[in-house]
Amino acid sequence: MDIIEIKSIVSESLELKRSFFDKMAPRVLEAGYMLVEALQEGHKVLAFGNGGSAADAQHFSSELVNRFVAERRGLPAIALTTDTSTLTSVANDSHYRYVFSRQIEALGAAGDVALAISTSGNSDNVVEAVQVCHQREIRTIGLTGREGGKLKSLVDVCLDVEHSETARIQEVHAMIVHLLCQMVDEAFSGEDQ
Repeated sequence: MDIIEIKSIVSESLELKRSFFDKMAPRVLEAGYMLVEALQEGHKVLAFGNGGSAADAQHFSSELVNRFVAERRGLPAIALTTDTSTLTSVANDSHYRYVFSRQIEALGAAGDVALAISTSGNSDNVVEAVQVCHQREIRTIGLTGREGGKLKSLVDVCLDVEHSETARIQEVHAMIVHLLCQMVDEAFSGEDQ
């Protein structure tokens, strides 16, 4: 790698963000309003994904429980990627495909919102969990890439980053997570703690 290649990668990432948000800003707002409404009504957010998407899910839920930028009360959010005993129990006793859906069954309730993250849109365990969300009347937001995969038609709001490279997709997902967190902060920062 050299300076020219670094500049090229950065330019590609910036252009992808620009083109994504030019097209998808209204959908990002829709997802943010869905989250704010659920939290204002006393519901919770369940976030999940694999690998880097698991890290994004954990980042998102931690910002809701603590705060993003503004001081506000903690909000109910759970990253389904963090309980290693549950993850390994389900994977060992059943199948890895069910590591998130079993948690949705146990922890999810009607009115909650799930943030399902998969750069391919085809992760079996994420797709399975979204299907269980529908059975339990849990609204769904999908962060996907490539063309949305199976998740595109399953989630209520799909924020699909039309790119083939995982790293570039995840860079946009990180910005989406920050924008959603900022919307939540703005909605709750003025209330009494």
